[in-house]
Amino acid sequence: MTVKPRQPAPPLSVKLLDGSEWHLRDAKPASFQLIVVYRGLHCPVCKTYLGDLEAKLPEFSKRGVDVIAISMDGRERAERSQTEWGLANLRLGYDLPIATARAWDLFISHAIREGETPEFSEPGLFLIKPDGTIFYAARGSAPWGRPALDQVLRGIDMAIERGTPARGEA
Repeated sequence: MTVKPRQPAPPLSVKLLDGSEWHLRDAKPASFQLIVVYRGLHCPVCKTYLGDLEAKLPEFSKRGVDVIAISMDGRERAERSQTEWGLANLRLGYDLPIATARAWDLFISHAIREGETPEFSEPGLFLIKPDGTIFYAARGSAPWGRPALDQVLRGIDMAIERGTPARGEA
């Protein structure tokens, strides 16, 4: 397992829809960097989850959490996700390389339905501390079973209030 709490996060860089590139090494969140990996435009569960994330961006921001959602989709599909899913404020990264997805211990699937890309990563959610170490990691092998964002917010509150260290390091 590469991705383990209290260990440095693997390198991560993605292109953004505004034409810039985002690099985890340059992220300087007040409390955490939240990285949500979604399956891509073909996934209706992702649409709902990212819509919920978009609605909760102010709550994450109040807690000093910087948020990015990324996928292996190319630019055109990421733009369609942004437009068709009504994601006006959520920062979307695209062209996540498969080698990077594997370095983050994400499950990789092959297309089984029309509209899916030939290969794509299954979902993941990661909280990274400002020092670049992993605080929390959740990975799924299917589109369902993702961490509820209200629970993530409560967990962030507890971690900040209590100074709780990352768990699962053993």
